[in-house]
Amino acid sequence: MSSDTDKWDARYRQARESSPAQVLLDNRHLLPASGTALDVACGLGANALLLAEHSLITHAWDSSSVAIDKLRERAQAHGVSVEAAVRDVGTHPPGPESFDIIVVTRFLERGLAPQLTQALRVDGLLFYQTFTRTRVSDVGPNNPDYRLADGELLVMFSALKVLVYREEGKVGDISRGFRDEAMMVARKRAS
Repeated sequence: MSSDTDKWDARYRQARESSPAQVLLDNRHLLPASGTALDVACGLGANALLLAEHSLITHAWDSSSVAIDKLRERAQAHGVSVEAAVRDVGTHPPGPESFDIIVVTRFLERGLAPQLTQALRVDGLLFYQTFTRTRVSDVGPNNPDYRLADGELLVMFSALKVLVYREEGKVGDISRGFRDEAMMVARKRAS
């Protein structure tokens, strides 16, 4: 077990239930009526539960066995089916054209962008939300390697058609709005 996995296991042992990401809550009307979804680096799986409750065949992957065990318990308590698996997506990315929906929140591994794009089926949707370097609070990681540069999400997934993009940075009243993160919903087009 890696020290990184140990760190996340310890964090999830103490963690309480989480809520779905804003990108998914604000844009769930874009979800298809049926299909197969993946929640990448799912943590406690709030996104996966929302997807399963939307009648999608839902897979959830995380490198933390503690998080996956808690997600399995929550799925059972919610009466939904989630295929939760301990899986390091960096080492074992999804296969080509495997999913109709991929959700990534508060996780950033830039090298995975091409595999995530390829893993979407035609007309599949990517819901992505993570931290930005431009921030107004101390929320999120301090290491800039784990934070997006301004507009970086658009560059990482330039092969996809952007449906929704939000990155407010420090514009306007910084005490309000969507700060410290960027969100995007994008669709894979036919080649």
